[in-house]
Amino acid sequence: MAKTASAFAVGLLFGLGLLVSGMADPAKVLAFLDVTGRWDPSLALVMAGAVAISAAGYRLARRRGRPLLAPRLDVPTRRDLDGRLFAGAAIFGLGWGLAGLCPGPALTILTLAPAEAVTFVAAMVAGMLLFRLVPAARLKPTAALGADT
Repeated sequence: MAKTASAFAVGLLFGLGLLVSGMADPAKVLAFLDVTGRWDPSLALVMAGAVAISAAGYRLARRRGRPLLAPRLDVPTRRDLDGRLFAGAAIFGLGWGLAGLCPGPALTILTLAPAEAVTFVAAMVAGMLLFRLVPAARLKPTAALGADT
């Protein structure tokens, strides 16, 4: 019960942070991405703050040996680059650049302005389903991060 309540509280805080910072406003995000036009650099400060807080949280969890509400800190160990990673990153970037939304903000504004987010969330769910359908074995790893080749 405590884990569910804390997950809900963190999700609520994340959503409120997206709204307050402007990250859930597609027009503001598109202005941030428009570096050759009327560029709005304010979201860079939001992202820098998020990275700093996340880094501090990881450092604290590593020092403690585990997170506050979990038995262990799960850090990804996979370091190879494969076709699914590149395709997913490209699709994510295209979606973000075209719609001004990424998954967190899309789910946040889905409750406030469904007309703007329904198509994006439907496409996101379709992408998740497609990811599960495409066998990973068909897309071979191309390199390993930090590995000498």
